[in-house]
Amino acid sequence: MAERSTAAVDVADNSGDEPLTAEADQSTADGVAKNRERDTDSDEAQGSGGTERPGKASAPELHSGHKLARRYRLEDCVTRLDGFSSWRAVDEKLRRAVGVHVLPADHTRARSVLAAARSSALLGDPRFVQVLDAVEENDLVYVVHEWLPDATELTTLLASGPLEPHDAYQMVSQIASAMAAAHREGLAHLRLNPNAVLRTSTGQWRIRGLAVNAALRGIGSDTPQRTDTEAIGALLYAALTQRWPYESDAYGLSGLPKDIGLIAPDQVRAGIHRGLSELAMRALANDGATASRHEAACTTPEELVKAIAEMPRIRPPEPAFTAPPEYQRTTYQQGTYGRPAAHPGITQPVPTPPPPLQSRTGKALKWAVSALLIAALGLGSWQLADALMDQGKSDETNQTQTTEDNEKSPSKPASQPIAISGARDFDPLGDGSEKPADVQKAYDDSASTYWETNFYQGANFGNLKSGLGLILDLGKVQQVGKVTVTFVGQTSVQLRAASGEAGSEPTSLDAYTKVAEGSGTTVTLQPTESVTTRYLLVWLTKLPLTEEGTYRGRVADIKVTS
Repeated sequence: MAERSTAAVDVADNSGDEPLTAEADQSTADGVAKNRERDTDSDEAQGSGGTERPGKASAPELHSGHKLARRYRLEDCVTRLDGFSSWRAVDEKLRRAVGVHVLPADHTRARSVLAAARSSALLGDPRFVQVLDAVEENDLVYVVHEWLPDATELTTLLASGPLEPHDAYQMVSQIASAMAAAHREGLAHLRLNPNAVLRTSTGQWRIRGLAVNAALRGIGSDTPQRTDTEAIGALLYAALTQRWPYESDAYGLSGLPKDIGLIAPDQVRAGIHRGLSELAMRALANDGATASRHEAACTTPEELVKAIAEMPRIRPPEPAFTAPPEYQRTTYQQGTYGRPAAHPGITQPVPTPPPPLQSRTGKALKWAVSALLIAALGLGSWQLADALMDQGKSDETNQTQTTEDNEKSPSKPASQPIAISGARDFDPLGDGSEKPADVQKAYDDSASTYWETNFYQGANFGNLKSGLGLILDLGKVQQVGKVTVTFVGQTSVQLRAASGEAGSEPTSLDAYTKVAEGSGTTVTLQPTESVTTRYLLVWLTKLPLTEEGTYRGRVADIKVTS
């Protein structure tokens, strides 16, 4: 069980098995409020949207060492609840740890669990713990998902104290953004609590149990977006105060004092970031609680994302500077080696320098040295003057030759900027469209705006296609000297050109010939041969990793010159 606090397996939490946790959940509102954690049927019957009883189905009699599909070997049973069980297992085919939920095929929730698992797997968002398999076999239904041994639950992090403002800001930003993306695809969590939120060793926040966690317990909600938004507010409240924002204790956290209602986090603890405190209250503005300063309540993850974007960015704390140890002088420093150490408080005698040369020999030696110096200076001055005269003659000759050559060969015309009269997104290997509404931001002379692609699970477009890009219309056939593209993040790109004889914009990738390529944040694409065309294709081939943990291409500016 020592691994349980750091493993990304979607299971019921230990704190939830205690009556205090159930009472804490009961005090919350709308969906999340009623996500019960206790193991009894009576508690499950009180869940939001009406939880279903498991009926006569019971947990299958499984044991450590049992294999599913001759591949997944069960190791440790983490949860056995309401007819299903959750295990840490080993995928013997890929030799990696996985998590497995198992329930009988005749369980009343078996169909909904399979449907939830398959919907979650189709989302493919790396901010969620991924469902790897969902199978019905031999009278059993089992769901296999990732197991992250390097991840730590928020419950464990809060056991040692509240999060720093920057960590809390990163958590609520990433969690809200991920849930907004899930709801856009019609998926809800409904059991978003400190046990379902994980921080990896790289600092990325991930969510486990999307849709599956609620389906296992028969939990539903008439207002799923509001339910998940309030849950995010509770997570932020707990991260800032180390207190659960309801009267009863839950998840190892103390609840608020009774009969005072929901108070702002900065009234619970001194020194809490004011903006984050107000954000938590706006997300928790349900059933009588009101947001501070009368701001509108956030009732969907999308609204919460917009509220976070309007906040000033919270910078990470400055690293603590440790002063180097005081320099220790030793007796082996230059000028002291071999001499006795000076005693403190005793003035050391200063040695008297030798007297200058005063004899006839000394005077003669000084005159001889002076004469040699004067002769050397005179010789050097003569050589320098001679060299300067020769250089002047050479410069005149070169200047005359250069002037004659310039008169014979006409100078090249200076490069001029070429205006982009129009552009469109180009995704011939995908669904044919890639954020067309924002294409103009790629060449609007503002580096603060950009056109971005959809997100992918890898730099190579998740191995779904070889690239996508933007088609630039120059208005007429012109000679192109170079194209400078500014990206947000390290991006690989090709410059392709249509034939100068093309009467209309080509619609196939093969109609554009590659003339240059490069990689970086500001890439200058200069063809090795002369290019005359009206249509250019900026073709992205490798995407950068964003702060959200996904891969996106972002084009901030494009300049074309002759």
